[in-house]
Amino acid sequence: MASVIHFYRTGDEHGYLSNFTPYPIELNGKRWPTSEHCFQAQKFSGTEHEEAIRIEKSPMVAARMGRDRKKPIRPDWESRKDDIMRDAVRAKFGQHAELRKKLLATGEAVIVEHTVQDAYWGDGGDGSGKNMLGKILMEVREELARLGSGAVE
Repeated sequence: MASVIHFYRTGDEHGYLSNFTPYPIELNGKRWPTSEHCFQAQKFSGTEHEEAIRIEKSPMVAARMGRDRKKPIRPDWESRKDDIMRDAVRAKFGQHAELRKKLLATGEAVIVEHTVQDAYWGDGGDGSGKNMLGKILMEVREELARLGSGAVE
């Protein structure tokens, strides 16, 4: 049976897996302070809200801004959010060799975002959640392993 890696907080042993980890990414022709900034901003692609999130210093504040339902999110968000997350995660691990090496070192381990805060991206705290972020991290790990140590675009 494969081992399980739980992550959530950036300061934890596997905190580098968190989208809040301060590794900037280049995506969609822009530089984002974290993959969280990029992901949250895409809810408002092409609006002033996208840029406001991009220039925010804190990933926590960027996440709050992205979750603000007073602002209209793009109509295709629900159908596109997984692909947008995948692109951000792929950019993060593709553009930072030290993170890529750490992710590949997890081998065949099951990766789980362990949090009661989120039952879609995480495990819901009790394993009942979808763990989509963990699944995407494992997909990207598999892509990177296939490509050797090279980056993915």
